[in-house]
Amino acid sequence: MRSIWKGSIGFGLVNIPIKLYSAVQNSSLGLDMLDSRDHSRIRYQRINDKTRKEVPYDKIVKGYPMNDNYVILEDKDFEDASPEKSKIIEIENFVDIEEVNPMYYETSYYSEPEKQGRKAYALLMKALQKSRKAGLARFVLRSTENLCIIHPVKNVIVITKIRFAEEIRPSEEILTPDDVTVSKKELDMGLALINQYTGKFEIEKFKDEYHHELMKIIQAKAKGKRPTIKKLKPQKAAGDDLYDQLMQSLNTRKGA
Repeated sequence: MRSIWKGSIGFGLVNIPIKLYSAVQNSSLGLDMLDSRDHSRIRYQRINDKTRKEVPYDKIVKGYPMNDNYVILEDKDFEDASPEKSKIIEIENFVDIEEVNPMYYETSYYSEPEKQGRKAYALLMKALQKSRKAGLARFVLRSTENLCIIHPVKNVIVITKIRFAEEIRPSEEILTPDDVTVSKKELDMGLALINQYTGKFEIEKFKDEYHHELMKIIQAKAKGKRPTIKKLKPQKAAGDDLYDQLMQSLNTRKGA
């Protein structure tokens, strides 16, 4: 596994030199876009909107639209905007990880200590485990400032990128059923159903069935065959009464 970033975690006055490795991988299949007539691969070109000619990479610049024009940004502008602590994941404070809304989570990275930082790394990891806290920090990755949560997973300190508050859209425009009355009987039945479905979080039990079945189809088609895929038929509720639907759900679960 190749590291994607080198720097350090700033823990008070202690700097812990680390490397970051991607902790996630894409399970989707790598499909190419082809011309249906001869199955040749389709290539994307960078076309000038006015001349309709291809633009070489060294002639491409980045611009921000403003007042029917563009403000052109140069490499130095991005460097000037980047914080000086570009190679430090600076812990600004510690929080209860339960307080972090899952909507903020983006992607995670494993951190590995350099040889000279192993003891400080172990100290931070054990302190996070003992306190049940997570560090809230900033760092720069690929010229972009990121907010992150620093938390232990088993014996590894994980850096999980999270969104800034302004990246979450407000929910005021969403129509919610505030004017709907739910009876105590219906609520009790709903809670009973939740209790019946409650179990440990065992993510390994959940497989990417779509891509698994798609791979079976690809392998069969490569042999000139077509597999038979069993489709689940959705069960229709016996009626429109919410209480009856909840009761039927409970009974179905008991039978299973």
